[in-house]
Amino acid sequence: MARGGSEVGAVLPARTQKILGNSSLGSVSSETIPISAEKTRVRGGWVVEQELGSSGESAGITFSNVPSLEQGSDILTQDAVKFLARLVRRFSRRREELLHRRALRQREIDSGVLPDFLPDTHSIREGGWRIWSTPPDLQDRRVEITGPSGDAKMMINAFNSGASTYMADFEDSQSPTWRQIIQGQVNLRDAIDGAIEYASPEGKNYSLNEKVAALIVRPRGWHLLEKHVLIDGDPVSAALFDFAIFVFNNFERLLQKGTAPYFYLPKMESHLEARLWNDVFRVTEEELGIPLATIKATVLIETLPAAFEMDEILYELKEHSSGLNCGRWDYIFSFIKKFSQYPRFILPDRGAVTMDRAFLAAYVKLLIRTCHRRGAHAIGGMSAYIPIKNDEKANSLAFEKVRADKEREVLLGHDGTWVAHPGLVQLAREVFDSHMKGPNQVDKTNDDLEITSSDLLRVPEGAITESGIRTNLSVGIQYIDAWLGGKGAVPIRNLMEDTATAEICRAQLWQWTRHGAVMSDGRRVSAELVRSLLSDELRRLPDGAGASRRDIAAKLFEGLILSEKFEEFLTSPAYEELLRVEKLGEGRG
Repeated sequence: MARGGSEVGAVLPARTQKILGNSSLGSVSSETIPISAEKTRVRGGWVVEQELGSSGESAGITFSNVPSLEQGSDILTQDAVKFLARLVRRFSRRREELLHRRALRQREIDSGVLPDFLPDTHSIREGGWRIWSTPPDLQDRRVEITGPSGDAKMMINAFNSGASTYMADFEDSQSPTWRQIIQGQVNLRDAIDGAIEYASPEGKNYSLNEKVAALIVRPRGWHLLEKHVLIDGDPVSAALFDFAIFVFNNFERLLQKGTAPYFYLPKMESHLEARLWNDVFRVTEEELGIPLATIKATVLIETLPAAFEMDEILYELKEHSSGLNCGRWDYIFSFIKKFSQYPRFILPDRGAVTMDRAFLAAYVKLLIRTCHRRGAHAIGGMSAYIPIKNDEKANSLAFEKVRADKEREVLLGHDGTWVAHPGLVQLAREVFDSHMKGPNQVDKTNDDLEITSSDLLRVPEGAITESGIRTNLSVGIQYIDAWLGGKGAVPIRNLMEDTATAEICRAQLWQWTRHGAVMSDGRRVSAELVRSLLSDELRRLPDGAGASRRDIAAKLFEGLILSEKFEEFLTSPAYEELLRVEKLGEGRG
């Protein structure tokens, strides 16, 4: 979004004119979805089918929860849902096949076949191709701010923060309650219209400034389902739900404003998953009358397999690509997960796994080199530090650490960086302004740099301590507690925690316990030790310790840590609990 930006506002006048002249929502909704009339009601534009038909032919669309007229009744319109259904029916099987390929690849790794660069795509890695051109409002991305889409106050503050872009998140920083997911779509629609507002309980009013950050949206990953919505009896892909509803409702207005639908794509593990997204974009552009390559996407390289396929991922998204991002926290989690069966890949305390060391340093350098060879932006990751109130010394230390992190990124060649709090935007901007005089540094190619597969697998040195175990336990419990309560981005111990950082806590504890890792004091990590420390940490938690949801979070977390099998994502079992908590809340209401 480029509200108030004269340069960006003049970007696509011809393209916008073409789109608005040749496309209408009427043509978009030409297909019909079989919905049994006697089993259907329409409430304020919502399509609701309380029961599926008795046969597959009459099975249509079911919503398990329909918000009130006040909350987004014009978001899930019949036309928007029909568009969603067409994408789901067209691409769901491919999505499922790709998830199956992930499982097969994990079995190979478990059996001893380590990740490596693909021999079949050598020509792509060695070719001289480049991605298509980047639109003007994505040329300068020196500071990007992120936050949950469902929080209107946080969204307004992010847009107004002075950041170059704002990533509105449906993924790791947002708990996927139905209310939050729909509210996120409402907030984005209102923000694009310039109409989003928030009034605090204290009477303070929030609204958008004249000039705001460009908008990028992060849908959920391919592995997640949106279980509030069934199509033909099955829950829909959460990624397709977030994408389809957003694009359908907002593409015309975005183009009128001289920008376009821009996305961050999370959790991918292969170039074939990127190809699927590219096909989704192409079909969307064709169906909605949007010119080819209007939609742009930045891919988060946050899984270990994806690090070996950066060139291939950019190639698959070539006309739609706008770069890659170092998704550091998920990348650490993925490293642990992929090597969960290997004692030799045990990582030290989370605090010792830093971006300037071992496999992380290699991955960052490879990402920058890959992006710049292809004319793409290389965006840095997010420091978890946030401003600390009422403790000047601790706050100064946090700012020093953020400054050092951003200096490392810009000097390596990153074209931009992430922050999680508006209070850090100015600091990050000052660092990048000092070292990056142009809008980006894509011309810094680092062609002489050579990163090998062994570099990407190098484990950093460091100790496992009781303090590290306690921190992981405390953070994990508190985060799941907050997540079940509808919050996905939570300040804990002066750090901003989200699903990715909670996953590191969980994965490390599982890995250490599974392999009986030796601690710095000579003890081995065991299930008995973990249970004892968890119980102790649970008692130490202030305000609410012992409450029913806190206990549920602790039991869920303990089960994940001590399970025989490594659960691929903690959000899978946690989502089932979230649905149960949500349903209980509705019943009480």
